[in-house]
Amino acid sequence: MSSEKVSYDEASNPRGVTPPQTSSMAESGADLAHEKKIIRKVDIRLLPILVAVYSVAVVDRTNMGSAAIAGMMADLKLKIGSRYSIALLVFFIPYFIFELPSNLVLRRVGPAIWLSSIAFSWGVVTIGMGFIKDWRILVFCRVLLGFFESRFLPGCVYLISSWYVRYEVQQRLAGFYLLTSIINGFSSILAYGLMQMNGIQGLAGWRWILIIEGVITVAIALLAYIFVVDFPDKLFQRRKPFLTASEVEIIKSRINRDRDDSQADPITWGIVAHHLSDWKLWVYALIFMSAAVPPYALAYFLPIILKGMGYSTGMSQILSALPYIPAVVVGFTLAWWADKSRLRAPFIALGALLVIAGLSMTAFSSHHSVRYFGVFVCLAGAQNNVPAVLAYQANNIRMNSKRSVGTALQIGFGAIGGVFASTVFREKDAPGYRNGLWATIGTQFLALLLLACMTVYFKKKNRQHKEGTLDKLLENHSEFTYTI
Repeated sequence: MSSEKVSYDEASNPRGVTPPQTSSMAESGADLAHEKKIIRKVDIRLLPILVAVYSVAVVDRTNMGSAAIAGMMADLKLKIGSRYSIALLVFFIPYFIFELPSNLVLRRVGPAIWLSSIAFSWGVVTIGMGFIKDWRILVFCRVLLGFFESRFLPGCVYLISSWYVRYEVQQRLAGFYLLTSIINGFSSILAYGLMQMNGIQGLAGWRWILIIEGVITVAIALLAYIFVVDFPDKLFQRRKPFLTASEVEIIKSRINRDRDDSQADPITWGIVAHHLSDWKLWVYALIFMSAAVPPYALAYFLPIILKGMGYSTGMSQILSALPYIPAVVVGFTLAWWADKSRLRAPFIALGALLVIAGLSMTAFSSHHSVRYFGVFVCLAGAQNNVPAVLAYQANNIRMNSKRSVGTALQIGFGAIGGVFASTVFREKDAPGYRNGLWATIGTQFLALLLLACMTVYFKKKNRQHKEGTLDKLLENHSEFTYTI
């Protein structure tokens, strides 16, 4: 390693990417304590509002399970054929299609306007769902919900990964996702409370679940317009910044030392096509698809599975929330450990094994207590893997344009995971849904296989980089190496 690379702080310069010297602050070396203070300012301003908006997005997307056992299934005749599964599935079709175009617009319009406007839109749709009388209108509303929500998560992941160096990003993505998850978990208790409004203004309890949760979404969307921040290189262009010019330069110099892409490169449809030709993006997307299946399956079907065990509607709602508490603790602990060790694949593999073990207990035990404990084990692995897989890709790509394309593709495949979860849990398999549980286990074996292949490939390329025998640069940079 050259003496120039040794001079950079190791925490800010993992893997030794040598930057262009962008500022006098970078040349002299920023004080580490001051740097950490700036990062905390970014954390406080960037993450809470995104967590708040994504939380209501997930609640609005997955409240079908709570509404179903609160009377929607009977009122809209969703038990006929596969109507309930169809209503779940159609959400993911526009959710997949419109991921990529949204990220291309995000930088031009600005995160505050773009993210808040789409949150407002899906909030209005959720309110409207509380007044529908026909299951076909429900299907149409779910399509609209998928259209609007498709633009939010890839934008959030793209924005978050643009502010941090590679070995800080999993903790931030985990905090973003896991706080969202625990809020979503306790949304079933909120739904139980809202069910008690049954009969007020002549509306059923399930309708109040949708209406009140939609109103909350609209209110948070208005706050998002005020508080969502821009990209580091755009911070002074569109609204009043929350950092000083020198603090922004420190952020940008850290990113350049880490991966040399603080400035956005141009993005055109030709560049999009070029990035999509990288086979690794499709592997990351397939791994994320596998990681997305268990959380969707549990969100949509856990209350129904628990009710099938003999629990009452209210107890099913409460028991659906409890597994999220230890899952968040496990997920964030593993995220901290992953960033500390600068490893990704071993922690994703651990998460997949936990899902396999947990679902096996839920599928095959004859004791309800063991089956329920399996949900805890499964959810701990599932909640770890979603941010871990996002970080796995974020650590192994460069350039803003590729980050935009890769994030949209990856989360789009998460929608395919949602389609999978919606279809393999069939009404005729209720209340145990053993075939759906088996299919979900199969996706974890797929993730383990893909991880093994990527690990072998990354180790080979890193060894060639060290020996100077590469046929072409990794991620178009002479100092870049892959994160295992």
